[in-house]
Amino acid sequence: MLFVCTHNAGRSQMAAGFMSSLAGDRVHVLSAGTEPADEINPVAVQAMAEKGIDLAGRRPRLLADGAVREADVVITMGCGDACPIYPGKRYEDWPLDDPAGRGIEDVRRIRDQIEARVRLLVAELL
Repeated sequence: MLFVCTHNAGRSQMAAGFMSSLAGDRVHVLSAGTEPADEINPVAVQAMAEKGIDLAGRRPRLLADGAVREADVVITMGCGDACPIYPGKRYEDWPLDDPAGRGIEDVRRIRDQIEARVRLLVAELL
């Protein structure tokens, strides 16, 4: 499972955190960005901590071709055509607001949307 957004500092990190928490070791989870930031969005870290998920030790990572090849499911969030596409993979694009520069109330709303989508995906896959 690969979650991709532009900076790998908010949406994709939150989605990966929820997937790891909900699916445990039943799903190998990766996240990456097409233009990774220097650090995880601290407001996203705070919002996820409220749900008991710690993102504080994570670092944004550059999307590598190998990560896409390794994944069976690729979820994109706002990175447009920058994600390579390979036949036989399942792709979904989740149209979610970018939490960058937003306050905690907006980030909580985005977090909750991501959680709902991940819960549906977990139920479908497992």
